Amino acid sequence: MTDVRKRHNVAIVGAGAAGTLTAVQLCETAHRRRTPLDLVLIDPAPEAGRGTAYATRDPRHRLNVPAGNMSAYPDDPGHFVRWLCRHGEPTVTGADFATRYRYGAYLADTLGQALVRAHGTVAVRRLRTLAESCTGTPDGWVELHLADGGLLPVDSAVLATGPAGASAGWAPPALRTSPRFVGTPWAPEALDPVRDSPDDVLLVGTGLTAVDLALTLDRPGRTVHALSRSGLLPQPHALGPAGTMPAPDGLDDTSLGRLRRAVYRHVSRSVRTHGDWRPGLDSLRPHTARLWRSLTPGEREEFLAREGALWNTHRHRMAPATAEHVSRARTARRLHVHTGTVLRATAAEDGPLAVELSNGQVLHVGWVVDCTGPGRRPDTPLWQALFTSGLAEPGPLGMGVATRDGQLADARGRTTGPLFTLGAPRRGELWETTAIPEIRVQAAELAQRLLPLPERRRGARRPVDGQGLALSTHAEAAAAYRGGLDRVLKVRSGAEDAFARAVALDPGFALGHAALALLGHECAAAVDVPRALADAQRSARERADERERSFVDVITRRVTGDDGDEALVRHLREHRGDALALAAAVPTIAFSGVSDLQDDDALRLLDLTSPAYDGHWFHTSLLAFLRQEQGRLHEAGELAHRALAAEPASGHAVHALAHVHYESGAHEAGRDWLDGWVSGRGRGAVHRAHFSWHIALHELALDDPAAVRRRWFAQLAPGRVVSGVRALVDSGSLLWRARVSDSWQGDFPVAGVLEAVERDVLERPQTAFTALHAAVALTAAGDLAALRRLRDHAAGADEVQREVVAPLCEAFAALVEERFQEAARGLDALLPVLRRVGGSAAQREVVEETLLYALVSDGRCEAARQLLDARLDRTHAPRDRRLRAGLAS
Repeated sequence: MTDVRKRHNVAIVGAGAAGTLTAVQLCETAHRRRTPLDLVLIDPAPEAGRGTAYATRDPRHRLNVPAGNMSAYPDDPGHFVRWLCRHGEPTVTGADFATRYRYGAYLADTLGQALVRAHGTVAVRRLRTLAESCTGTPDGWVELHLADGGLLPVDSAVLATGPAGASAGWAPPALRTSPRFVGTPWAPEALDPVRDSPDDVLLVGTGLTAVDLALTLDRPGRTVHALSRSGLLPQPHALGPAGTMPAPDGLDDTSLGRLRRAVYRHVSRSVRTHGDWRPGLDSLRPHTARLWRSLTPGEREEFLAREGALWNTHRHRMAPATAEHVSRARTARRLHVHTGTVLRATAAEDGPLAVELSNGQVLHVGWVVDCTGPGRRPDTPLWQALFTSGLAEPGPLGMGVATRDGQLADARGRTTGPLFTLGAPRRGELWETTAIPEIRVQAAELAQRLLPLPERRRGARRPVDGQGLALSTHAEAAAAYRGGLDRVLKVRSGAEDAFARAVALDPGFALGHAALALLGHECAAAVDVPRALADAQRSARERADERERSFVDVITRRVTGDDGDEALVRHLREHRGDALALAAAVPTIAFSGVSDLQDDDALRLLDLTSPAYDGHWFHTSLLAFLRQEQGRLHEAGELAHRALAAEPASGHAVHALAHVHYESGAHEAGRDWLDGWVSGRGRGAVHRAHFSWHIALHELALDDPAAVRRRWFAQLAPGRVVSGVRALVDSGSLLWRARVSDSWQGDFPVAGVLEAVERDVLERPQTAFTALHAAVALTAAGDLAALRRLRDHAAGADEVQREVVAPLCEAFAALVEERFQEAARGLDALLPVLRRVGGSAAQREVVEETLLYALVSDGRCEAARQLLDARLDRTHAPRDRRLRAGLAS
């Protein structure tokens, strides 16, 4: 990387949604690329992020896009929903419609957080004024002339001015000059006299603006009239998911007539398939700009004249709650919708207006409000000056401005200087460009253009990880990453902090972000997984080698459930020395592993990677764990001891030895040895509770319920000792195993387990391994409703959750409802495929013990005896002998 970076100077004119999103992306990009940036926000508004759209405090004014599609980041779609959950709305989902004011707060907070993260790289100024004109300079800069007399020279300027103001050209002159005409209804206090008046109101326009104002002005005794040429109100969003479908064929190289027929056929197909036209129309969204550009100017004009209103009312829809308000107002006849235009308006002295419509009606109203929406092209003093100077030209059909991929251009398409715009001013070029999903993409693209990637020094030597693999970062961040990787391999605490330090030192370090995402996803570390994943993807696109990009892709697929296991195995075949990938692939104490990896497959993977490690203690520890899973306990023990001799802090080797003791029935020796390790070298183990769980398993097998109880309260009690997923995997599963084997008497503290775990982890877990243990804890609590919600989630999740966890939830639900025969049948059928959820045989054994409980509860003693005999053949345990003796009597 170059040591000296040019300091960029960028001004954003307008701090509404478009300006705020641009500022966020510039901060993120500058921070990630370590590019110094001076950022100037120019807007007289008191707060960034609101603009006109998100300043309204009326709680009835809701977004017309579900929260799941309103993230500020195009590559992190859940960001807004997570923000809402953290800010007082924990039950919100992506299908909900937030208030407009709430969204404005989100944009402001997101910008604030981006500025905090970029502190030291980005210096920001906020100028509470207007930019009135702009001129170029001989050296290629631009100078912004401000309303307060200031002159601001910058490298480039982004004109994020939002939609043009309404022109009211439809209104007769006598109406435009009337004090009872409200031409700018969103201006502060503009509607105050209308609210205070008892008179009827005419809204000219029937789009989303008119809908919002109709709700605001609705009151008993008042009639609100809404008028437009089409007389069409926006359609409502569906109450629930209506399904998805791909875009239709026949969208390329076609005339408007053929395109019209293809779209109508596609929408009809959507109605036949889904019972709803919305999936068909929504499938066109990614293609709208391309289709608009493919039309000739004449075809565009024809589309606007014939289908424009129909498109707008179906494409830009109302929230369901808004639609319900409108429906009630129309049913009560407080809202009347008319088709036509205003011909003339006559004002009586100090009285209402008589408004004559083209349909022959005359409405007597106290107020007329312009809700016709934005004008065709920007009309602020700055834009007028740009048009006059030739730095800006009207866009296609006179809509918006002419641009070349967002940069202002002349009539020939030649750029006119370092002036850029996004959102509404690009309407003529893109047609659909005023919604957040389109604006956020444009903002990200602008940030990429304005802050180019720094050049890498040729021949510069890159630092390496612990296995000698090159890292695309600087030495200090690489050292922090190596520290985190070492802690992961040893199963020591502090890995998350080390990786977080690595990305703090180098925000563009893809592997650091990917490692954090992996720990958050697999180990319930306190990481915003989607955010870390998005950062990893952005960084990998900009600065990473093939191995790093492959690893980021693996973690992305693993988190999203998109072929993650196969991708991980492919990655290891190409990059055999990637220790973090190998740790994630082999089921161990830290990671659930590749769910469909059989023992032989896992051993082949270790054989494949063995030359890259040359007997390294980490590789040996993994081999020890797999050998005990195969039942080759003596060999596994020798391997574990060999690894511990080389690295006494190797948690993986300790874990393998713990399994060897348990599976061989050496419960007293295993208990004593592991108890000593936990009290000594194991004090710094990140999964110390899991080692305590192993000790408790020995005590459970030794039929010592008092010891189990003491250990649980001292080392496994949620809240004081254990939290998060470990409370499920260790504390919850141990409680249930003690209960079903009659080894837990008295109060059953499973409620504490559930309280220690986030509701999403319980009911919407990301991995099948976590889902298994969530099902166990919910069964222990007897929470049938939550168990069924988990089943529904699993049915729509990855393949393993669908095929193993969902039927497991059904069997557990039968157990809760005391349908023991059905429960036993379901559990027995799942035992052969249970290994697909990952983890160890000892962890999955909880299902077998639940099956035993179901058989006994159903009175099927012979089947229970056979199951216990099989267990006693594997290993002798006093508890199992006691249970077997109880069945014999």
